[in-house]
Amino acid sequence: MSDWRIAPLTANRVTELASCHIASWRESYDTLVPAHILDGFDLDRSAITWERRRAEGTHRLPVALVDDRVIGFASATDRRRTLAHVDHDAITEIADKSCAVSKIDPAPGETDPPPGETELEALYIRSAWHGTGIADALIESAAPGSPCTLWVFADYPRAHAFYRRHGFTDTGIHRLDPFTLLPEQLWRRG
Repeated sequence: MSDWRIAPLTANRVTELASCHIASWRESYDTLVPAHILDGFDLDRSAITWERRRAEGTHRLPVALVDDRVIGFASATDRRRTLAHVDHDAITEIADKSCAVSKIDPAPGETDPPPGETELEALYIRSAWHGTGIADALIESAAPGSPCTLWVFADYPRAHAFYRRHGFTDTGIHRLDPFTLLPEQLWRRG
């Protein structure tokens, strides 16, 4: 495989990140997430959402590049901000195509995080690059050290094994993912 590198997301790569996000979902979740949801993504809307996050400067958005092509990315932010700010554009992107979701409430048992806690909101690698160490580099770039939380599908053992290797454990807090309505678990490191 070609050499890869990690770099910050720049404006000229936002649409490529959005395309990578959609393709990664379809590759990784094809047997887990209903097809109508995977088919419902809109590249232009997704790019607008990622550009807003990049321009606001509230997210750490490293991308993995091979020959200047985005093949993976991560997104992390302060968890207090995550609980206070719901990304209605992203919800609408899926809800318009698949299901009605009006708002995201904290899951039962979820409390205010301590100051400085990071939430890893996204970590996606194109399937051809799984197992190459790129995801390790992206998680370190987006959410170095501890403490950190993330939501992961309850029925996704590949991701569970990866996050355990990075020191995350299931907190026992569960909810339905607002996009897919599938069960997910809150995991924490540190």
